[in-house]
Amino acid sequence: MTTTTSNSKVWIITGASSGFGLALAQEALSHGEYVVGTARNVERFESLRRSYGERFLAIHHDVRDTDVAPDVIDKTVKAFGHVDVLVNNAGVGQVGTAEEVSDAQLRDMLAQHLFGPAALVRAVLPTMRRADSGSIVQISSQGGRGSFPAVGSYSAGKFALEGWSEALAAEVKPFGIKVLIVEPSRFRTGFNRQDVLLKAEERSEYDDVVAGIRADMSGSDGVQEGDPARAASVIRQVLDDPDAPLRLPLGAEAVSNLTRIYRDNLADVERWSTLSASADFPGVAPSKRPVR
Repeated sequence: MTTTTSNSKVWIITGASSGFGLALAQEALSHGEYVVGTARNVERFESLRRSYGERFLAIHHDVRDTDVAPDVIDKTVKAFGHVDVLVNNAGVGQVGTAEEVSDAQLRDMLAQHLFGPAALVRAVLPTMRRADSGSIVQISSQGGRGSFPAVGSYSAGKFALEGWSEALAAEVKPFGIKVLIVEPSRFRTGFNRQDVLLKAEERSEYDDVVAGIRADMSGSDGVQEGDPARAASVIRQVLDDPDAPLRLPLGAEAVSNLTRIYRDNLADVERWSTLSASADFPGVAPSKRPVR
């Protein structure tokens, strides 16, 4: 086991060979911390191995293989003694309308963006509870709060992750464990690359509806306004803040879009509030639940 200092954090970052995962790994390592990076192709970690030696450990892992999630945690604890931060970052985008995306493709989105992260969280919680501390970072998307045509299957996984994580945050708060849901807009990662972005078989009936979106999703690679390195620094700063929010929009577009989505949703609730409330039995007081 590598001996870590008391103030040196140990990170587990899934999908750490590229994009946000790589940027977060480099951010942590540059501050003298320890990182376990997972990926399906560990050969892509050679540069981090050379640069940071024993402070970086690569583990081959497909996030969809939930059965081996405990092994990832065990290997981390054996190598570095503890886990301070788990970052669920691994995932991929998918373009396709509801009629175009198959059951198998939809399940794959849920496997990568909900079931995989959930398995790792379950596996890491015992060690974090024993330490009375820890942080869980869920890399979601602005598409985890608002969706649009042709990205429904991707958003389904991110919406599910956010709902699950909101409950998780309240469950683990008494144990000193924080949850941060990160909601990026467009960043210059590999997300939109032709060989990365998944695409369902297209139906011509939807060309007029989503042709522009398909082209935009594929054509934005390399010109996104978001800087992954700056994003990693922001995430680190927020994690260190005792007043960190549950959700962190990341990038100017995410701030703008999520502001609009929240305002539009609130306007709808207020507009229909009287009719909505009339569905209760007359004279029956609202429920008093043990949650706020």
